[in-house]
Amino acid sequence: MSLVCTTPTPQTAADACGAAILDVLREAVATRGSATLAISGGTSPKIMFEYFARTDMDWSKVHVYWVDERCVPIDDPQSNFKLANDAWLVPSQVPVANIHRVLTEYKPEEAAARYSRELSRIERFDVIHLGMGGDAHTASLFPGDKLIDDHEHLAAAVYVEKMRQWRVTMLPATLERTRHVFLLVTGTDKAVPLDDVFNGPHDPMNYPVQIATSDPGSTHWYVDAAAARLLRSKAEAWTV
Repeated sequence: MSLVCTTPTPQTAADACGAAILDVLREAVATRGSATLAISGGTSPKIMFEYFARTDMDWSKVHVYWVDERCVPIDDPQSNFKLANDAWLVPSQVPVANIHRVLTEYKPEEAAARYSRELSRIERFDVIHLGMGGDAHTASLFPGDKLIDDHEHLAAAVYVEKMRQWRVTMLPATLERTRHVFLLVTGTDKAVPLDDVFNGPHDPMNYPVQIATSDPGSTHWYVDAAAARLLRSKAEAWTV
């Protein structure tokens, strides 16, 4: 059964999710000497990245990857790398050698191939952090995309028609290869898809975020009250 933590606001959800992720990373560092973290982009993660920057975490032992990236220059406002870099990586002085971004200076297919080679060095992620769109997409895997059924390759270039944009995204083979998945979901537009994901059929082709919930025991949801307002009983929930 997935674990769902409901908090009053996006800020409290992001802070709680961030604190839980840091607990896992510290345990991984203590156990194995280093930790791996894959992050997503968006408004809610920005708040969480700012939380990271306020902590005393030793980031020298944590290697950072991206779940997906828009194929834009690294200084473009749409860049997921720029978002994390400005809000957290630079303020926290995360070592450059620990930052494994998608090389968007290459064409999408080449960037995806290079990123796949980078991901192949990771046996299993300690933490993959995800969000969920109002259409239940996660990473850059949108409903109906044939890549949702690709359990062989680690990453791919994908053209997102609704955004008219090329992206590079992790694929299910990578998203399912993790010790812990943390999903940070906030906003009223997430209420209906969140309830569908928990209480509807298991259908990742229509609810891609379900890719990340194949092992409920390692899946941790952090949601605000607005997103959780319709959530029914298929979750072990607590409120902070």
